[in-house]
Amino acid sequence: MDDDSSVTSIRDIDALRAKAASAETVHPATYQGASPIKIRKLGHLVYEVSDVERSVRFWTEVMGFTESDRNERGMVFLRCNADHHGIGLKPAKKTRRPDSEAGLMVEHLAFEVENPEVLIKARDYLKANGFRIVSEGRKGAGCNIALNFLDPDGHEFEIYCSMDQVGPSGRTRPPEQFRRASTLEEALANPVSATWE
Repeated sequence: MDDDSSVTSIRDIDALRAKAASAETVHPATYQGASPIKIRKLGHLVYEVSDVERSVRFWTEVMGFTESDRNERGMVFLRCNADHHGIGLKPAKKTRRPDSEAGLMVEHLAFEVENPEVLIKARDYLKANGFRIVSEGRKGAGCNIALNFLDPDGHEFEIYCSMDQVGPSGRTRPPEQFRRASTLEEALANPVSATWE
């Protein structure tokens, strides 16, 4: 995280995201050092929808996803495999979709990496090369440890590891076990239980 900011709650993430997006960043013509980031798979997409319940019906009834969780911000997390979520639906601030020129209101796209050590090395690499860090640590549903940052055009991406896996029972971790953390070090120092069923 930037030295001048600290995420103390999930609500602070939106403020930090706005601050990071509005800050002028300078990306070098060439990046210094070799990137430690090696993507294992495309992880999940979080995007804004004008009617969460309508979108939940689309993803469950049309696309065959299963609802995993909901959080206190009105977000719904859906899965198509054992990963806790592949789609995150975020309530839009407006009640209707913007004009078609505005495009899809994507909050972020996430990619899985191998382990937390990659996230720490990636954070150092990204900072050294002028990328803005939006958030790091553990946010909540899915309990994955993550690093969110902006690309040169201000688009948000997440790299993460250790996503909860949902077994045949379909039970997911209860919210009181999320153990939110505002840094990677805090998330590692306060691990979540590997099982919750």
